[in-house]
Amino acid sequence: MRPLVIGTRGSALALWQANHVKATLERLHGVPVSLQVIKTIGDKILDAPLAKVGGKGLFVKELEEALLRRETDLAVHSMKDVPTEMPAGLVLTATSVREDPHDVAVTRDGRGLWAQRPGARVGTSSLRRVCQVLHRRPDFEVESLRGNVDTRLRKLDEGQYDAIVLAAAGLRRLGHGHRISETLSFEASLPAIGQGALGLECRADDAEVRAMVAPLDDPATATAVRCERAFLLRLQGGCQTPIAAHAVATGDRLAVAGLVGRVDGTEILRGQADGPAGDPEALGVRLAEDLLGRGAQRILDEMRAL
Repeated sequence: MRPLVIGTRGSALALWQANHVKATLERLHGVPVSLQVIKTIGDKILDAPLAKVGGKGLFVKELEEALLRRETDLAVHSMKDVPTEMPAGLVLTATSVREDPHDVAVTRDGRGLWAQRPGARVGTSSLRRVCQVLHRRPDFEVESLRGNVDTRLRKLDEGQYDAIVLAAAGLRRLGHGHRISETLSFEASLPAIGQGALGLECRADDAEVRAMVAPLDDPATATAVRCERAFLLRLQGGCQTPIAAHAVATGDRLAVAGLVGRVDGTEILRGQADGPAGDPEALGVRLAEDLLGRGAQRILDEMRAL
């Protein structure tokens, strides 16, 4: 087996994820694996909300280009960053066991998010989180928060925010789990598509790498994420629209919950579906069609027109 090169972003979380995959591959196959750090456009533009930057693949495009140029053999992504349509010649060959998919709040006073005072300043980079936080607490001042996990925690500690909302997975992977003030229920904050899972992408024609990476695939997580991504694809959603979904595969059954909402939280449409795990995409599409038929198309059209 030839030595492998993994393409990764340079943030502490991205490096943790890439090193986790690196160590696993070295242990399984005894093959040398190196990392190549690549800066994406999402890493370069830090002074604007993600929704304003626009486009798809803000955190993956440059990693995929390196794969296509054969400068790297494998890319490690947070699945929530991966567009639903893959470039020609590339394939998601494995989806890792999912970490805790919940959103969590870290607060200055240690109390939970919903216990914060009226007018509390809450930081997040996600319109999905903005929508759900404001739906429950329209009195909060929700402000854009960019940067890596350590930067966000520092801004909280400096007093720029009363609370910040993050993914549990990132905090736990970086050893910051003790900072969590409250884990938000799925009823309060449904996660992003693919949240907590890692996606391993390589060239479709690279049979050797695909075989090496195959043992890292978790079938239950992969099935759930395929359902969530089909839901997102049918809605044609991007970072400009609050869309969330979370699926769970149990044996031969699959259940999924999803939502579409307005950024200001004034309207949220929720739905659930369950069915056989053998066709996760069909279940995701069924849930999307249900929401579209109940008014989600109107919300999506209005949000895209802003």
